[in-house]
Amino acid sequence: MTSITNGTNAQQMDYAALAEHIKRWGRELGFAQVGIADTELATHETHLLNWLHADFHGEMDYMARHGVKRSRPADLLPGTLRVISARMDYWPQPSADAHAVLRDAQLGYVSRYALGRDYHSVVRKRLQKLAQRIEQQVGPFGYRAFSDSAPVLEKALAEKAGLGWIGKHANLLQEKTGSWFFLGELYTDLPLPVDTPHVNHCGTCHACSDACPTGAIVAPYRVDARRCISYLTIELRGSIPEEFRTLIGNRIYGCDDCQLVCPWNKFAHATTETDFLPRHRLDATQLTELFAWSEAEFLKNTEGSAIRRIGYACWLRNIAVALGNAPSTAEVIKALQAREQDASELVREHVAWALQQHH
Repeated sequence: MTSITNGTNAQQMDYAALAEHIKRWGRELGFAQVGIADTELATHETHLLNWLHADFHGEMDYMARHGVKRSRPADLLPGTLRVISARMDYWPQPSADAHAVLRDAQLGYVSRYALGRDYHSVVRKRLQKLAQRIEQQVGPFGYRAFSDSAPVLEKALAEKAGLGWIGKHANLLQEKTGSWFFLGELYTDLPLPVDTPHVNHCGTCHACSDACPTGAIVAPYRVDARRCISYLTIELRGSIPEEFRTLIGNRIYGCDDCQLVCPWNKFAHATTETDFLPRHRLDATQLTELFAWSEAEFLKNTEGSAIRRIGYACWLRNIAVALGNAPSTAEVIKALQAREQDASELVREHVAWALQQHH
């Protein structure tokens, strides 16, 4: 990481004014809010290590692979003094009503964040533009942009930057807009003034833990990923444990239940980013139609989407489970029988289970 050059005297620079400029530039680039945090994350590091020690990360080996780099920004990027944290709203409007889709067992429910273009590239490119704007002002400086793309404790940093608080469901919440937003960060060597960490406003509410279909929120602020439907349908690459299959319902990619019931989300803002709007009717499509996609159709219809990362076999695995939970119609049975001899053993196993549910 390089330091500020181009003749700039760090002692003379008005970093407070620069920080305000950065926040304004961020909003002009489409971020809903920008804040600045220092790199001290000792409390969050303890929470992370305890979570890993409990094996709550399941098969997400990458969570443990980088050690404490996740909680020590300067270990990940030497020279980091501050983290510029930004959030971008993604609640898609117009789109099919999420509650209505969940109630219709013949439809596939896709987590609202994944209906449009993959946020990783959208957010990171926008952060890169923000960095370039800063560079125009101060000259070359050290930075690196992230959006869920490296070992970063993004929610902890966003909380410290005043963007919200980590709720009991482990998502970041903001009292004026709820939790339907993406996060991204610029690690930087600029000694900017930091913002005041956000105050927690969850209070005595426990709507999220009450609503979790699989009981993954094992305690306030503590999620066992191994029970979480988002983990089971996205991160897990093998067989979904049978104890969770009926509980998954028609959720074929991720789960939003804890956010859908959160009282703060009544203040949610619809996204202004067209890239996040639904593609290929994934906000409400018949399970049988999705299950009939060939691999070529899957790759075509998920181009530029976060969904593609799970691969075709896991996509079919997830839909097979949902079809096992669907009404016992001739169409559902026929769709499942058509894949009884699928090339993937993983798919065949879940199809066999699904057919058993209709006997």
